Amino acid sequence: MLLIETLGTGDAPAHCDATLTLPFESRCKSRLRTQLDGGEEAGLFLPRGSVLRGGDWLVGKDGRSVRVIAAEELLYEVRTDEPTLLARAAYHLGNRHVALEVRSNALYLLADSVLRVLLEKLDLDVHEISAPFEPEAGAYGGGHRHGEEPGHGGLIHGFAHAR
Repeated sequence: MLLIETLGTGDAPAHCDATLTLPFESRCKSRLRTQLDGGEEAGLFLPRGSVLRGGDWLVGKDGRSVRVIAAEELLYEVRTDEPTLLARAAYHLGNRHVALEVRSNALYLLADSVLRVLLEKLDLDVHEISAPFEPEAGAYGGGHRHGEEPGHGGLIHGFAHAR
């Protein structure tokens, strides 16, 4: 089993030795037994509070580099032409401590039928999609995003999101 205890610093190497595809819930765990995409077992023992993002990289105890890939997940894409309605939705979802990916013209959240009813009652368009989920780190979070504008759409970890 590959033991991984170190977050890579700086830009990821041009070539990583392995990849690890995880949904957001697993990328929030600092202790995790999992499998690399090639099938090898791996154990993550990262600093408490670590949140892995797609494009991050890790260093195995044996020196190998592992690129993190954000798995596609079932999400709701919430859109409207009225910015106030989008802000109202973010407010209500925030009060419920729902993880949100915030864009200038849309919100993304993990699919949940109860939340869908709430959003539709607010007259928002809700569409089910499959995509990687990269929610906000929060006002006090130590998470990071790479992009054109911090916390906004555009390029994230060097990959354009088509939304």
